[in-house]
Amino acid sequence: MDSSIDEAVASDAGDGAGSGPGAGPAVSGGPQGAAGERGALAPVSLSPSRASDFMQCPLLYRFRVIDRLPEKPSEAATRGTLVHAVLERLFDAPAGERTAPRAKALVPGQWDRLRQSRPELTELFADDPEGERLAGWLAEAERLVERWFTLEDPTRLEPAERELFVETELDSGLRLRGIIDRVDVAPTGEVRIVDYKTGKAPRPEYAEGALFQMKFYALVVWRLKGVVPRRLQLVYLGSGDVLTYDPVPADLERVERRLHALWEAIRQATESGDWRPRPTKLCGWCDHRAHCPEFGGTPPPYPLPVRAPGSRAG
Repeated sequence: MDSSIDEAVASDAGDGAGSGPGAGPAVSGGPQGAAGERGALAPVSLSPSRASDFMQCPLLYRFRVIDRLPEKPSEAATRGTLVHAVLERLFDAPAGERTAPRAKALVPGQWDRLRQSRPELTELFADDPEGERLAGWLAEAERLVERWFTLEDPTRLEPAERELFVETELDSGLRLRGIIDRVDVAPTGEVRIVDYKTGKAPRPEYAEGALFQMKFYALVVWRLKGVVPRRLQLVYLGSGDVLTYDPVPADLERVERRLHALWEAIRQATESGDWRPRPTKLCGWCDHRAHCPEFGGTPPPYPLPVRAPGSRAG
């Protein structure tokens, strides 16, 4: 990490920074448009997750955004949600009390709260009557939380925002939205956007893909506040790495152009109903193989009106 940035965003213990808005379900980036035959809705906005879905596999985007097919909760994703909740709540404590033992002690209570808000998570350990697998899973969450203290010092941080929901509409009408894990603001006004990852840092050749989400957030903040974030920071708790990037306006303008092209492709697929699968090694983790033609499946009937080839909107 850049020590000058850390010094700038650090403040005295007891400086009462409040929690930001956006403590709710993950933003889907749609669907919120016109209703189709089965109550399905066309997408009207884009989030980093849904943009990544479309770039990974257009058919996956359709299944998640338009068909809204159910997906089973996974242990890895749920552990990530749990760890995020713990790191968010830790900042409720005075700076001097933000210790690793206190953070680890938050894990059981946050897990209980998560199960109460999402009862389907009980399925994860339904076949674990003795609780051994659950205990190991919780212990791993505690290890991830503890590792964070080797990467950042929460006693020296007073985040301006946590779990911040951001949304903006570009001049083109494209609406962008997302939830930022943490925003640090220096007394000089410099902004640092921080995102926690419970997996391992990518190899250098894949770093650009990892930074896409952060550049997306930076673009939204820039368009909302007129300020280009000074630093984008990805904290990888799985491997103990910190990936940083200092954007400039030209970077964010390129991201904006890329998102416009992406949104145009999504619009065309939405109107035509032509959502192509894109097979990759990630298919092995997909919940929707039973509906995917690449695996002998059949997608559900398309629930939105299909525009005739050659016709135009409006």
